[in-house]
Amino acid sequence: MATQTLKVLQGSKTAAEFPVSTSKFGLGCKEGSYKTPTGRFRIARKIGGTAPLWTIFRARKNTGQKAKPGGKEDLVLTRILTLDGLDRTNANSLARYIYIHGTNQERLIGRPASHGCVRLRNKDMASLYKMVRKGTSVRITAPRS
Repeated sequence: MATQTLKVLQGSKTAAEFPVSTSKFGLGCKEGSYKTPTGRFRIARKIGGTAPLWTIFRARKNTGQKAKPGGKEDLVLTRILTLDGLDRTNANSLARYIYIHGTNQERLIGRPASHGCVRLRNKDMASLYKMVRKGTSVRITAPRS
């Protein structure tokens, strides 16, 4: 079975590993597809560093509200790492609002469930946020079976 994980590498060693959810629509870079883009990226912005866990963000702004687990709406929570695509095929990722972020759908982590973003559990998102800097390289690849 394929796994959905995010690995933080320091050199060739894995410094941390977190389960994630990518798009329930699959992988792809087309505008409006709600698919998770693949390829090379860099972290363009870090948003929400001092927000409490479960804080709701809309349009990359802290709403001051906290979410509860579950619900039907796919919320952007806790922290946001915006992704700037470095390949011709994924160069539209910033315009598509593709992020790495926390979620209110933590029970779905580990399987495809998002609308294009890479979602983490909120505690994991806060940890990842501390580990990376603006400009950090990111690579999204198809999961290995």
